[in-house]
Amino acid sequence: MPSKQGEGSERVKLTWNRVASRTELPEGRVMTVSLTRGDNVTQICLTHHNGQYAALDNACPHQGGPLGEGSIECDERGDCYLRCPWHGWDFDPITGKPPGGYDDGIQTFPVEERDDGIYVGMEGPPAHQRTVTDVMAETMVNWGITQVFGMVGHSNLGLADAVRRQVEAGNLGYTGIRHEGAAAFAASAFGKLTGRPAACLTIAGPGATNLLTGCWDAKVDRAPLLALTGQVDQQVFGPGAFQELPLKDAFTAVSEFSHLCLPGSKHGELMSLAIKNALVKQGVSHIIFPDDVQKQAANESQEAGSPEGRMADVRVMPAQESTDASLKLLLGARRPVVLVGHGARFEMDAVRSLAEELKCPVLTTFKGKGLIGDCGAPINGGHPLGAGVLGRSGTPIASYFMNECDAILVFGASFSNHTGITPKKPIIQVDLDRMHLGKSHGVQVPVMGEIGVTAKLFLNELKGKHRSIDHTSEIAGRWRVWREEKASRLRDDRGGGVSSVAVFESMNKQVPEDAIICVDVGNNTYSFGRYFEASGKQAVLMSGYLGSIGFGYPAGLGAWAATQAHRISRDMFWKQFADRPVVVVTGDGGFGQYPWEVTTAVKEGMNITHVLLRNDELGKISKEQKAGHWRVWETTLVNPNIAEFVTSCGGLGIRVEDASQLDEAIMTAFAYQGPSTVEVLTDAALI
Repeated sequence: MPSKQGEGSERVKLTWNRVASRTELPEGRVMTVSLTRGDNVTQICLTHHNGQYAALDNACPHQGGPLGEGSIECDERGDCYLRCPWHGWDFDPITGKPPGGYDDGIQTFPVEERDDGIYVGMEGPPAHQRTVTDVMAETMVNWGITQVFGMVGHSNLGLADAVRRQVEAGNLGYTGIRHEGAAAFAASAFGKLTGRPAACLTIAGPGATNLLTGCWDAKVDRAPLLALTGQVDQQVFGPGAFQELPLKDAFTAVSEFSHLCLPGSKHGELMSLAIKNALVKQGVSHIIFPDDVQKQAANESQEAGSPEGRMADVRVMPAQESTDASLKLLLGARRPVVLVGHGARFEMDAVRSLAEELKCPVLTTFKGKGLIGDCGAPINGGHPLGAGVLGRSGTPIASYFMNECDAILVFGASFSNHTGITPKKPIIQVDLDRMHLGKSHGVQVPVMGEIGVTAKLFLNELKGKHRSIDHTSEIAGRWRVWREEKASRLRDDRGGGVSSVAVFESMNKQVPEDAIICVDVGNNTYSFGRYFEASGKQAVLMSGYLGSIGFGYPAGLGAWAATQAHRISRDMFWKQFADRPVVVVTGDGGFGQYPWEVTTAVKEGMNITHVLLRNDELGKISKEQKAGHWRVWETTLVNPNIAEFVTSCGGLGIRVEDASQLDEAIMTAFAYQGPSTVEVLTDAALI
């Protein structure tokens, strides 16, 4: 006869679940088993004592210790008890009653020992009760959030479960990363590419603080980002509970909005305000979720928030006075140049049309690389007015035209000292943010207006009236000179590895014309700016003002997620990113910051092509030490065979030791369906 326990229950209401074989749990032992019932997972402590099986609630009533990890211990009198592994509380291993005959104890469940195993009877799954975090996750979906990057942990489980429900409903995408810093960089890159925020989810304490570098990257480059951090229970705020940190203080400087989710908060409105701040201010919004509040039941009247009626049209016309001053300068200019920064990325159709009327060179900042095709670019010919990147990471072409111009028309650039826009020329600066107008020094005409609207206005007023000369043949001639110089550098060989110019010449021929290219920090990045020729349909993402090493590979995760957003949202906006190729360029120093994110890419099936310039050195730092008359010190690196590492993670790794191998290796990497890495052994001096 099968033994039974918990016979007082009405069996007709029970579902019987096989939890173990008859030989799996030896006499005198305990184990944890889990039963999934709808959205609910019940953990049970299964015991085997004196030939009888019992099923008890796995949580000790003291502090929730896992009884299934405890043991059955007997004293000298022969009394045996199930002992909690955390604090030694004792219970009868069959009845769950504590010693001494007290009424309290542990809940038990019916057990049957059958021929094919041990069965536990449970009532049907409880109906899910909507929580405040459900309200907030629904609000995220209503506002068009499509992606969450994160790490699930003990102080965000309620919030994570609300996110899970939206993911399983097909309303959100989720990527589980290996390091929270990668989550923030991925979200920052997503915001830079799309202008819309992704969320990053972490636990309290170190999980939250690991986000800060990526959050600062988003802040200084004006990218929207939503940070969701767990926190300890409200009842232990203050005394210094495990992993408690003052997260609002920690995030105040980096965020445009940082608030605590409380029981009495208007939860849909709180999330709506966070997302609106991220969008309008193009920065970081942060919400802190105490563990106990995450699980709190939502009031029946609580509705999810939405953007309806909350967002104004941003197509702002410039003032007439600044328009007139700009037109006066442009009408008289014979050699104007247009310079575009990352802030112009969504309005390039209007900017290109204006430049084509003026037939003048279009220069870009480094963050704006790729917004217009480089003249004669190998992939599709680029654009005849594209003059490349201006500044330290640029080409002599852009510098030449800035030096020769008589007016500079700037759209969406921040005047970084790395760009080096000369203040000695008349400057018209157009930006929607008044703080960025004349930020570094005075300009002749600061224009507050939306870039696309202003460019169209200037075009309509200048058409057929300006004096600008046709620069197209001069631009093509300057590119010919530069390409001859690059060809000369291709022949350089010191016997210490492949040159950077060779790497990017190969990429020039093979990177798809609509690729999203994520670059890291270091000499590899400077060489990319100098030697890679953009098609004009590509998007380039980098850690701009922060210049954070390690940005590149996590940014690839963020870019790939953006290419999949059209599968989640019906908003036609996402079609422009749909299934575009993702390329990552790093050095070995940058990749070493987050190498395990390769496993994230493998797990998610991300089609990321990674070109890694390996020189076993922090080459940019060595260069700076030499330039500052310092001895080179502590810049050498010890690396594994990185190609083999990537392959061992489940991706494709290819090692290149000679320039003759580049084309085939990169071609093979692009053809691979999944994450691939081309590890190129390069000469640190040939940059």
